[in-house]
Amino acid sequence: MEAGPDVTALVRELTGRADPARLRHDVDVLADRPRGRTHAPEAMLRAEAHVARRLAEAGWLTERQPFDVRWRPGCTDRPGGARLSPLRFRVHRRLTGANLLARLPGGAGPGDRDGRPVVLVGAHLDTVAGSPGADDNASGVAALLEVARLLGGLPRPPAVRLACFDMEELGFVGARVAARAAGPGGRPAGMLCLESVGCFDTAPGTQTVPPGFGTVFPGASGAVHAAGRRGDFVLVVHRRSSQTAAGLWRMAAAAADPPLPVVTLRDPRPDGPLGALAGLAVPPVNHLGRSDHAAFWNAGIPAVLLTGTANFRNPRYHRPTDTPDTVDHERLTAVAVATAATAALWCPPGPSHPRRHRR
Repeated sequence: MEAGPDVTALVRELTGRADPARLRHDVDVLADRPRGRTHAPEAMLRAEAHVARRLAEAGWLTERQPFDVRWRPGCTDRPGGARLSPLRFRVHRRLTGANLLARLPGGAGPGDRDGRPVVLVGAHLDTVAGSPGADDNASGVAALLEVARLLGGLPRPPAVRLACFDMEELGFVGARVAARAAGPGGRPAGMLCLESVGCFDTAPGTQTVPPGFGTVFPGASGAVHAAGRRGDFVLVVHRRSSQTAAGLWRMAAAAADPPLPVVTLRDPRPDGPLGALAGLAVPPVNHLGRSDHAAFWNAGIPAVLLTGTANFRNPRYHRPTDTPDTVDHERLTAVAVATAATAALWCPPGPSHPRRHRR
């Protein structure tokens, strides 16, 4: 890919400024207790305040966007397994929450006169009841905050916005609101989702795959088995519309310190509502939409999921034992660096923007 040298140079620059101690501190603060708008509202407000303060310290302009939705299909945020279980399905009569959106002065906002397509980097702030959620998803939020610090130090503000989503555990509620709202700078042209990116294990046999996964995705499944089913990689899930971003992230991860093994997986479904319906016919495909990026896919916005695969690797998923001491802060820092580089270089094709790369 022609952007290779740019990716490597930018990753090296960002790595020199990245600090695992900052991510450790953010994970410790966020994951000291469960947090959620319905089951732990005070803890959620405390976590929200921490994120807003950290973003402001990094030079970002932060806006809290409340929402109030009615009769929204979703799921319960009680402890348990995958959200795909029919037993977890709920129709929420009313949900009141708030997303945090941030932009750099002169970057991705109304003052961006260059007309650059905007990339949104997002992570959810809430947990299920009873779990402090260090991996799911204080790790993603901590990586997001490091992305903010790294991008805030670039000479030219990139066309990037950041978002901390509310109520992911209730069915991507905040992300669905954000994907359909204009917000500062209009709809994003592309989205990167940080979901459960703090759990890594190099021991053989620590990675599992969903039933039927090998039949539907033999390439990705084969790569996992060929590496001894070690849970030491980042899974990068993309669609045709976001294939360029997946390639950029893979190159950035290879140049990071430490280098991160990557398994890329293309979701064959199209963006938009038709893609969401297609998953009903092939159940293993539904696992690829288990985070906030799915809301952007369904809204027709190219998106990429970056994940450590949650319950297919982490035995503490959705449990009280998902605590900060289980997070690999060195590799989490590398995830943040690769994500920052990809967000700065990815130029999703907008209505009037050809596919290209930028620095």
